[in-house]
Amino acid sequence: MRAQAFERCGGLCEKCGARLKVGESEYDHIVPAALGGDATLDNAQVLCIPCHRGVGAKTSDDIKAIAKTKRNWLKHTGAWPKSKAKIQSRGFPKSREPLNARERT
Repeated sequence: MRAQAFERCGGLCEKCGARLKVGESEYDHIVPAALGGDATLDNAQVLCIPCHRGVGAKTSDDIKAIAKTKRNWLKHTGAWPKSKAKIQSRGFPKSREPLNARERT
């Protein structure tokens, strides 16, 4: 798949158009794998190192979405720590009489 992606880009960075040298390119998912992106040719792109690792490579929205996905996965698998907060309730009535019986008297 990497060879097909490199042939598709024609030796140019798919983001900025810079000429790619051997060993100076990186393969990237358009939709991150952490957000459910699959490993297909349509979801792959070939980028130069500054475009792939540089400032703005991941936006704050991407970082938040990836963190939320990881939290949900940890909760689903049971690895996320349980909350230590106690559930607040209104308590139980002091007598066993139904509420309607107490209102009548």
